[in-house]
Amino acid sequence: MAKIQKTPLNAIHHEAGARMVEFHGWEMPVQYDGVMAEHRRTRAEVSLFDVSHMGEVYFEGKEALSNLQRITTNDVSKLAIGQVQYSTMLHENGTIVDDLTVYRLGEDKYQACINASNIDKDFAWIQKNIEGELICENQSDETGQIAIQGPKAQTLLQALTDYDLDSIKYYWCATGKVAGCDTLIARMGYTGEDGFEVFCKKEETATIWNQLMEKGADLGVAPAGLGARDTLRLEVCYPLYGNDLDDQHNALESGLGWVVKMAKGDFIGKEALLKVKEEGLKRRLISFKLDCKGVPRQDYKIFDETGEKELGIVTSGTSSPILGEGIGMGYVAFDSKKPGTKITIQVRKRLLPATIVKSPFVVVEK
Repeated sequence: MAKIQKTPLNAIHHEAGARMVEFHGWEMPVQYDGVMAEHRRTRAEVSLFDVSHMGEVYFEGKEALSNLQRITTNDVSKLAIGQVQYSTMLHENGTIVDDLTVYRLGEDKYQACINASNIDKDFAWIQKNIEGELICENQSDETGQIAIQGPKAQTLLQALTDYDLDSIKYYWCATGKVAGCDTLIARMGYTGEDGFEVFCKKEETATIWNQLMEKGADLGVAPAGLGARDTLRLEVCYPLYGNDLDDQHNALESGLGWVVKMAKGDFIGKEALLKVKEEGLKRRLISFKLDCKGVPRQDYKIFDETGEKELGIVTSGTSSPILGEGIGMGYVAFDSKKPGTKITIQVRKRLLPATIVKSPFVVVEK
């Protein structure tokens, strides 16, 4: 049995009384004072998330760009130094190896941030598919990462850095000191709120976390766990690998066609996606709301309005803390994907009425 991994903040979570769970081989906090409270605080004030379990892979060298162009679907050549890009890596058949963010750190230097559940798999796949003059290193074990999320995130972080955070635009990054530690500061996050993700040396993660907690006391800062992270991302319809994205669905039916740049040249999975476009999609990831009380969950079946024809399956579901409604995402037959379409969700032995809606469920002003 594989050893459970722990982030640099594990002891701090235990001391704070967090409820800890196993998450893809990591011991992680699922909640502190409750998912609802943590969710609402992130939307209204500011929360800290331990995301040190995420993976970091560095690419450097003359052929770093050409390799990233081949193994990812977005156009990395469009990145300016300091810019960040959301993308995917695909199998030859067009299904998803992982979704990731790519950071251009220098002239020939890049960082990829990958999902915690996929670190070993992704790095093995990357090594298999790169070639030429570049250095490719998995630095996940040496890196800590903290997400500061919410309307007061900038006020909090600015108190610990001399770097002018106003100068960092959404999906851009910069190097600077936070709490006296060398960091990479990126303006982004997985909650939909304005916020930052700070990458640092593993051994300095606790220093930064503790300083953020201390400086943020007057702002109402508190830690938040995986539970709130999941409800927050679902309200803004950010897909999660292992739920909404996987190696069973291609990037186009997963709704990620906007990060697939066919015109950039060849990349792994391109031919398969061109064939999919030619033949037409058979299913599509959609968003839906329940029309009654209830909570949709992953793997619940989706039927048409009559409840007689099975259309697909729920991939993510929850009760929205902001809307007070059951919301979810799932795959349905392509001809049933239109917003406004009435469907039913099988919740245990009941068929609950629902409606396909445009995403996101909650619009957050940044």
